[in-house]
Amino acid sequence: MQMLRTSHNRNDDRAGSFFLATLILWFVSVWFEILFNKRRELLWIIAGTWFFQISNWVIRFLVSRDPLFVNTSVSLFHSTVTSVSVLFILVYQCLKNGSDGLFEHSQLVGGTWEWAYPTLCFSCGYFAYDQLDMLLYRLYSGLIPSILMHHLILLICFTLALYRNVTVNYLILTLICELHSIFLHVRKVRRMAGVRDAKSKIVKLEWVLNWVTFIVARCVSHILITIKLIRDAPKFEKGVQLPLALFGMTGMNLLNAGLGIDLFKAFKREINTLKGSYNHGE
Repeated sequence: MQMLRTSHNRNDDRAGSFFLATLILWFVSVWFEILFNKRRELLWIIAGTWFFQISNWVIRFLVSRDPLFVNTSVSLFHSTVTSVSVLFILVYQCLKNGSDGLFEHSQLVGGTWEWAYPTLCFSCGYFAYDQLDMLLYRLYSGLIPSILMHHLILLICFTLALYRNVTVNYLILTLICELHSIFLHVRKVRRMAGVRDAKSKIVKLEWVLNWVTFIVARCVSHILITIKLIRDAPKFEKGVQLPLALFGMTGMNLLNAGLGIDLFKAFKREINTLKGSYNHGE
């Protein structure tokens, strides 16, 4: 048992060292672009990182010092802010220019909707903050932690798009999935706060919203984006744009499948708990 625990710790240490090294390289890259290539617009990434780090400190000071609770609360805050921002961008764009041509290839790849660039930068800053927070407090496990790999893939895709100012609108559309993340984090915070009554109407409503947003905002939206990329493949210029976009969306769809399995298992556990309480009452 002790040997097994030691093996797990070694795996965690190796994973932590690798992902910390990649995060440091990422920060160096961003600062290089800002300072030497005069990309001042990328300061929104740094602003996002500090904004969510300060949110972390406020929650830690005022609410709880539990690292997992603090991390999840900040993630809930990010999901809410990002969801509202993405919906605002889409509605504003429709009201200003109409919906015609909104999802044309040229618009999604070469165009940048108003407020889309700083929003993507801000969200990119969050993923950097979250990666560092998870590494500092060891909120991961395994040789290749899926959450750290997920953040690394997003950081690579987001920053390359921001550096070259391409596919920004595509990536804004992928962030619609943050609508579902809201209810994922709400569930986690609710359980950590000790609210676990499966018979509660609030909990039942939470599950309904969890499944609806998982299907619509995460699965369907990401599948449609992937189909759009494949259909418009001949319209892409030669280079890394299409392979990188397809790689990113393939990764997201696989993670969505894994998330769906985990969500179903959690849902089944709560249903079984509810049935058990009814049988006990009888």
